[in-house]
Amino acid sequence: MASRARVRAPELVGAGGWLNTGGKDLKLADLRGKCVVLDFWTFCCINCLHVLDELRELEEKHRDTVVIVGVHSPKFVHEADHRAVVDAVDRYEVHHPVLDDPALATWKQYAVRAWPTLVVIDPEGYVVAQHAGEGHAHALARLVEELEAEHAAKGTLRRGDGPYVAPEPTAGDLKFPGKAVRLPNGHFLVADSGHHSLVELEADGETVVRRIGDGVRGLVDGTSPRFSEPQGLVLLPEGTAGHDLVVADTVNHALRGVRLSDGSVTTLAGTGRQWWQGSATEGPAREVDLSSPWDVAWFDGRVWIAMAGVHQLWAYDPAAGTVGVVAGTTNEGLVDGPAAEAWFAQPSGLAVSADGERLWVADSETSALRWVSRETKAVHSAVGTGLFDFGHRDGAAAQALLQHPLGVTVLPDGSVAVSDTYNHALRRYDPASDEVSTLATDLREPSGAVLVDGDIVVVESARHRLTRLRLPEEAVRVDAVAHRTQRAATEVAPGALRLDVVFRAPTGQKLDERYGPSTRLLVSATPPELLVSGAGADSALSRELVLSDTVTEGVLHVSAMAASCDDDPAVEYPACHVHQQDWGVPVKLTDDGARRLPLVLAGLE
Repeated sequence: MASRARVRAPELVGAGGWLNTGGKDLKLADLRGKCVVLDFWTFCCINCLHVLDELRELEEKHRDTVVIVGVHSPKFVHEADHRAVVDAVDRYEVHHPVLDDPALATWKQYAVRAWPTLVVIDPEGYVVAQHAGEGHAHALARLVEELEAEHAAKGTLRRGDGPYVAPEPTAGDLKFPGKAVRLPNGHFLVADSGHHSLVELEADGETVVRRIGDGVRGLVDGTSPRFSEPQGLVLLPEGTAGHDLVVADTVNHALRGVRLSDGSVTTLAGTGRQWWQGSATEGPAREVDLSSPWDVAWFDGRVWIAMAGVHQLWAYDPAAGTVGVVAGTTNEGLVDGPAAEAWFAQPSGLAVSADGERLWVADSETSALRWVSRETKAVHSAVGTGLFDFGHRDGAAAQALLQHPLGVTVLPDGSVAVSDTYNHALRRYDPASDEVSTLATDLREPSGAVLVDGDIVVVESARHRLTRLRLPEEAVRVDAVAHRTQRAATEVAPGALRLDVVFRAPTGQKLDERYGPSTRLLVSATPPELLVSGAGADSALSRELVLSDTVTEGVLHVSAMAASCDDDPAVEYPACHVHQQDWGVPVKLTDDGARRLPLVLAGLE
């Protein structure tokens, strides 16, 4: 403990103010005596949502000594809207204080470079650790236990209730619904994500017929089932044995089968555990881990899965009882080409063309509309350019902009309706003309849509309802707006650049080298010409890069993973933990820029 740097934690400042505090503005002085964990997050980010779930056990076990503070630091323009942050805190059941920091003031004070990042502050107000990415729950638990013991002995630990004040609950039959399907009887089945259940509604889209699931978060099969934030739904073809539809049970990292006759549920794929690098990527469906499946579609004889948590598409074969990767590398970004080489970024919506030849994909983090060819399995982009450009602009697809779309629906004429979630709009892409237009606006966070007799029924997630619209004959005219993610670029010099990923194994653990290297570092760039050398994968967490002297700016994409295990020779099968993070570091090349780029995975620089 004596080796920790004594760095005083900067004050917590955010123009949006505080949530979950009963209206009180918190200062660090109010938290003195507690172990404080700052969680820098943004609600579009699937890795941030994973960390929210990782923190729940720590939050419960150490509720009298630990205060978790969410620092909401937006990527998209919509995420800087205070009302949207309020909705997200409710949607994801965040049970701790949250600072709304739309201008990234506190993000900059703590020199944060990536979502999510966790910073630990000791009871005396000093920063003692920083962790980027996922998989740090065990390390945090060990550190908290050390801090509790040290500061109890010093008399600087203060036990008791924290500053969290629960908000008023959201009332209504639906709470942040995700996706919907139309049943053969004309009813709708809705993934009622906020209530952890499925709801059957009559044809009016309002009257509740029944609820499948008791509303409590869990992974339980049978006729009294439980779900955890379910999203995508797909009806299976007639003759598929056992079930009528498949549900993407997102936070349970599972696919569930539902029999409509009695509402019984069976887990079809997934173990309930989240997939990590090194886990199996194919095999018996009940034995393979999944990661935040967000949508499902019947395509090319299988259930295809938008696996948002690992930026891939997977497929489940009901006849063989197997599941496996069909497209994507786990690298986050927009790269077209053969399925095995393509990059996605949180694919969240799927729809199949009427002829069955194309699988349309809403690729949310790249604000893109993509598609997969049934014949070649190649991945193509119709709209969108990458992780950092977004907006609301119609016209030629090559210059059109979306903002974090979550849903796609094929229309009768072969065009595609896009639930353009963060633009609160329904957009249309016409493959025949290669043009994008706007069908409707003022839809609060639409996340999916269903065709009904020439109309379209939109899932308005943040209005907690289904909304039926006439498909307009003419597009809605909107003023074009373009945005770019606003993060300060790191100034680096052309030529040699030393990249160091800082990782220190938690107390009582060591890097697991029993079966080969336990670390992995993958580096690439946008544009690719930015990197003269140093791209690719290797096991060392440090690397010498060479940057171009002709490219003036770009983004370095860095993905790091480290596995650490309990350091006790007496334990035959030590517990191991995977830590991983993806960084997209905007860089600006200047002659007097830095020649070393440190990125903290775990520890302190």
